[in-house]
Amino acid sequence: MMYPGLLSLFLAATGAGADNSTQAGKFIVEHPTLRNLGFEWEIRGDANRNATVAVEFRPVGESDWRAALPLVRIGGENVYRRHENLDYTVPEGFAGSILNLQPGTEYECRFHLTDPDGVSGQAAHSVHVKTRSEPQPSREGRKLHVYPPDYQGPRQEPSFTSLLQAYYGAGLGDWNVVWERRARPGDTILMHAGLYKSDRLNYVDPLMTPFDGSMSLTLKGTREKPITIRAAGDGEVVFDGAGNHRLFDVMASRYHIFDGLTIRNTDVGIFAGQKEVMGAVGLTVKNCRFEHVGFGVWTEYAGSSDFYIADNLFLGRDDRFRLIGWTGPLWESAGPYGSHKLTSYYAVKVYGPGHVIAHNAIAYFHDGIGISTYGTPPEDSEQQASSIDIYSNDLHLLNDDFVETDGGVHNVRVMNNRGVNAAMGGYSAQPVFGGPVYFIGNILYHVPTGVAFKFSAHPAGLFVYHNTIIGEQVLREPSSNVHFRNNLFLGRDTPGRGVMTWANATDAFSSDYNGFRPNKGVTEQYRWLAPETRQRLYEPTPEDWKSFATLADFRAATKQEMHGIEVDFDVFDRLVPPDPSNRHAVDHAVDLNFRLRETGKAVDSGVKIPTVNDGFTGQAPDLGALEIGKAEPSYGPRWLKGRPFYR
Repeated sequence: MMYPGLLSLFLAATGAGADNSTQAGKFIVEHPTLRNLGFEWEIRGDANRNATVAVEFRPVGESDWRAALPLVRIGGENVYRRHENLDYTVPEGFAGSILNLQPGTEYECRFHLTDPDGVSGQAAHSVHVKTRSEPQPSREGRKLHVYPPDYQGPRQEPSFTSLLQAYYGAGLGDWNVVWERRARPGDTILMHAGLYKSDRLNYVDPLMTPFDGSMSLTLKGTREKPITIRAAGDGEVVFDGAGNHRLFDVMASRYHIFDGLTIRNTDVGIFAGQKEVMGAVGLTVKNCRFEHVGFGVWTEYAGSSDFYIADNLFLGRDDRFRLIGWTGPLWESAGPYGSHKLTSYYAVKVYGPGHVIAHNAIAYFHDGIGISTYGTPPEDSEQQASSIDIYSNDLHLLNDDFVETDGGVHNVRVMNNRGVNAAMGGYSAQPVFGGPVYFIGNILYHVPTGVAFKFSAHPAGLFVYHNTIIGEQVLREPSSNVHFRNNLFLGRDTPGRGVMTWANATDAFSSDYNGFRPNKGVTEQYRWLAPETRQRLYEPTPEDWKSFATLADFRAATKQEMHGIEVDFDVFDRLVPPDPSNRHAVDHAVDLNFRLRETGKAVDSGVKIPTVNDGFTGQAPDLGALEIGKAEPSYGPRWLKGRPFYR
């Protein structure tokens, strides 16, 4: 018996009783970020999926148009983990990004929808969209000076003895909840050097946080006039939570900037949103240090938007000397869920649109950076995890994953991150609800499980370009609409494990121009799972898997990797792989060189991808994350200037 819902999907997939022409619907401009723009276009019809959307752009005032990546055809993919009550079908449409733009620049973008079977409705759009600039304090507001309670020297006026006194006019004892002199949009609160440590069990705590030691900041700045809390520049400013649960609670705030502060000894440094309750808008956290925290910055609220979390150092509480992990006999666990205790969870976790998480250094957490695993996404695009940038972060020694896009919907960009030592997986999509999610230019080293990209819960819409992966890629759950280009996957001679596994849930997939180092002594080197053409509902069986000993065998059978090559570690200047027999080892990024050898096979072996590898230096783009002749990306806080951050 076929249920009515499955029957309609089957008919749409096969074209029976369906409309092959395309009906253009709502066109959506997503929240711009500093470097990228995202778009969505709802459609109906196109049952045979041969419609396309070409994209061009130019800075306003310039005459020449540039081609961008075409929008991605999405819709009909089944994203599910049914034992956890997740069963979602991606709506029909297109989505995609214009990548690698300049901040604070207005662009003219045009989109042209075509279909050989015909288009009804508005088939072209032209929009002007401006990328965001890095948030800065207002030049128009007041300067309010805060000194620690034990400060004895001269003061600049107006001066205060605690942040809450400057922010609200709050007092001691019962008067800590009396807010008669609130800060105004555009004000800058200058925190002078010293220790701000709540005495939370003191009824007249001088920081005005009796009992819980938390500072709830609820005022409303504006994009043009944010409320800024920053170090005054006369020495380190330390907010110490003394072991409390939340140090700053900003989930009712709008447009706040935290700049140059040290936040330590608390479960949650900055709490910015509770699911289905309330969340922050326009939160900026930059140039800060988070030490001995369970969470750095955290929101679960779908309406949280436009965060800028950049150039921060996040140090958690987990083991600093060995890679432990958290589950299974691989990690010598003492129970069914492993022996790892969750002392630090995420450095940064977000939901909602428009967030930028960039140039942070992160170590000693369960996970580094994540999107909330939200379940079925809200229908309102303003409540979805879309248009999110995660780039140029330096990630070290994590007990689960480097970056999790789990819960992402459209236009998540994970670009130019460096991850060394993750116990369970590298870059995760568990799941993604249609995409696209772009994994571009990332580095991965020492993930003992062989799960470089954790594509789980049947995600849809994943584009994997120009990554350097030192390890195997194991994909066991089928994913939809996944495309690999210009990557390097180098096996570490892990016993019994092949170098690459592809598992496809629909007939929309592709893999080409990648480089692979097979593991020695393994016969099932390349594993493949894919449905027949035009098959949209695929429930594979173990017998469906196909295995190949060589890339040539794989290519002949699947017609994939027609330009792929096999490589070895001599493609690098000097790089030694991690030892697969020493799973708990800790490697350090400063000791690793991922640059290519100029005479190696990976040079000039890629394919051009608009807005992704423009400006390559040779006859063709190189494979992997680093192009010969171009500067290596700057990972982590720019104020660290490349120095090691872990200790």
